[in-house]
Amino acid sequence: MHIMKVDPRSLKDNPDNTRQSKSTPQADALLLATIKAVGIIQPPVIFPEVGGGNGYVIEAGHRRTRMAIAAGLEEIEVLVVEAANDNGAMRSMVENIAREPLNPVDQWRGIERLIALDWTEEAIAVALALPVRQIRKLRLLANVLPAMLDQMALGDMPNEQQLRTIAAAHLDEQKEVWKAHKPKKGQPATWFQIANALSKTRMYAKDASFGDDLKEAYGIEWIEDLFAPANEDSRYTTNVEAYLGAQQEWMTNNLPKKGVIAEVTQWGEAKLPQKASRVYGKPSKGDHTAIYLDRNGKVQTVHYRMPEEKKTGGKGALVGGGATAGDDVTDAPKQRPDVTQKGHDMIGDLRTDALHEALARAPIEDDTLTALLVLAFAGLNVRVDSGANDTVFGPKRFARHAVRLLDGDGKLSFDIDTLRIAARTMLVDVLSCRRGMSNSGIVSRIAGEAIGADGYLPNMGTEDFLLCLSRQALETSCKDIAVLPRPKVRETRAALVEHFKEGHFVHPAALFAPDPKELSGLLKQGEIVEEEDTVTSDEATDGLVDELAGGRVAGDAADLDVADPQVGDDAADEDEAAYGIAAE
Repeated sequence: MHIMKVDPRSLKDNPDNTRQSKSTPQADALLLATIKAVGIIQPPVIFPEVGGGNGYVIEAGHRRTRMAIAAGLEEIEVLVVEAANDNGAMRSMVENIAREPLNPVDQWRGIERLIALDWTEEAIAVALALPVRQIRKLRLLANVLPAMLDQMALGDMPNEQQLRTIAAAHLDEQKEVWKAHKPKKGQPATWFQIANALSKTRMYAKDASFGDDLKEAYGIEWIEDLFAPANEDSRYTTNVEAYLGAQQEWMTNNLPKKGVIAEVTQWGEAKLPQKASRVYGKPSKGDHTAIYLDRNGKVQTVHYRMPEEKKTGGKGALVGGGATAGDDVTDAPKQRPDVTQKGHDMIGDLRTDALHEALARAPIEDDTLTALLVLAFAGLNVRVDSGANDTVFGPKRFARHAVRLLDGDGKLSFDIDTLRIAARTMLVDVLSCRRGMSNSGIVSRIAGEAIGADGYLPNMGTEDFLLCLSRQALETSCKDIAVLPRPKVRETRAALVEHFKEGHFVHPAALFAPDPKELSGLLKQGEIVEEEDTVTSDEATDGLVDELAGGRVAGDAADLDVADPQVGDDAADEDEAAYGIAAE
């Protein structure tokens, strides 16, 4: 037996090699990186070729030889032994079976030895073809109680999460817990119990709203979690009381206008005032804001709307769904609707936001715009003073649109750009799909369909909205996509949320297409009003037609055909900035 240097390309593979299965590309890459960094640590074993040949056959070290060739080595050291009568089959078998990889504890001890010899973590990582973070994770074993390390060295290792918890605890705490949970000789340790006993609630820096001033004031020290992914802020503190105190003071100092600090329910949600309804779309000026701390200590914000005051009716006023006071109402069990009341509230908010965005941005022809104005004034939320009584209805938000079309003498004076801006912003103020007194009814849905507001609806495949759907509605949503209904509703909902995370889902109930029954009712109302029109109104209409035919109405229809108009007056600029509206 002696050592010699040979060209690895001249060595022949042993046909009786025990390990015939191919190694994984990852394992080969690791070995290649190690050979490039520090060379071959253990020389391959070879023996002279029998049967008259003058070459050498590899008995052990086939992968080392292949990777040496891949690394471009011209010569390698080998250990030459005498040829066995079985062509080295038994020695190859023993060499592969008896070999055992180093357990993590021995790896850590070897790394600490290299650190003591002035190796850097980066150099060790290159030599072992391991991430630097993995080296640092192994070095955390230095924070583990020696008695626990001895147990781990026996091959009884906790999982990574348990090891992370153990290493983060103080040695005195580890000692007490190990004393209570130390296993009997030859038995494995109950690492999950040990980790649970040592676990502490963590509050993360990435969830903190407060700055360094409050951090210092409350004595908070951040600890780096080296087990966390490298691309995220993993700093944390176990001083929960100080962390929550700093978050609470930040909320007090940064409370928004019309904002409150809300209490939290047992489910970790904000407890809103009685009769308040949560706003799921864009909040309006009259809405309120609630901020609160969730279960992770993170500041969360929700918006809510208080109901408008309603006048109570007199005797015989309708109660609830149309029954008069005093009527006997029998409650009958009803099947849960596809969309809950909360779901309809969300749809109303989201639909209104989409409608307003479409009114601000979508291309709208002048004739369509005029038709929308006519529709808007048929809305349930619009009242016009007819002069028959002393009721006055002239909200300030409408007055600003009218003033924009007048000159200093009170005469109509505007260009087509100003008219378009005024019409769009007025429609934004009037049309609403929100449930309640502000609902414009079917006309808002007709308007939304006419201008393509469906295209502005947001993704509704969220946990908040899908919670509002019944099992049947959820399973119906699965039909057209690659998601199968699950045995449990929450599992189906979670699968849909995951599927639509990068997609776009709009529930059919949220589309603007008007309900056929409501549309039929609107058409019938129009027919009744038309039949009740007096001859006087017909004559007035005929007179207006005659005026138009005779050319006696001011204005030229051709003036409405303006290419690429530009907004020129201050009022139009103001609304363009406020609503994001651009002239067509």
